[in-house]
Amino acid sequence: MRLVTLLAAVAAFGLLAGCSISSFTDQINPYRIDVRQGNYVDQEMVARLKKGMTREQVRFALGTPLIVDAFHPDRWDYVYRFQPGRGEPQQRTLSVFFVSDRLDRVEGDIEPGDPQAATVAPQTERSRVVEIAPAAKD
Repeated sequence: MRLVTLLAAVAAFGLLAGCSISSFTDQINPYRIDVRQGNYVDQEMVARLKKGMTREQVRFALGTPLIVDAFHPDRWDYVYRFQPGRGEPQQRTLSVFFVSDRLDRVEGDIEPGDPQAATVAPQTERSRVVEIAPAAKD
């Protein structure tokens, strides 16, 4: 009886010794969540911006900025980072500039144009001026 148990244990150990840890870890494919951080700003939101808007109107259109620098109070930065569970991270930045508490210009990664065709600019063209229409006179 002991001999059968001993032979079974040796056989099991021999089978396990033939398997390496790396072959087990190659088969394990854990789920990785998508991580979204910052302010999501799309082309439709940028299309609402008009030159001469107040800070409150810009905040209503885009939301609260992620970064308001104490050294540059006339600049708001909207940063959005998306890290998919598998794949390369993506990052969008949009900077809004004010002159005398009125919207002057917008720079960032979002392409101007059709709100339905919002795209992220290539990484080689990080800073891009986005054309905004002047506000309608009341």
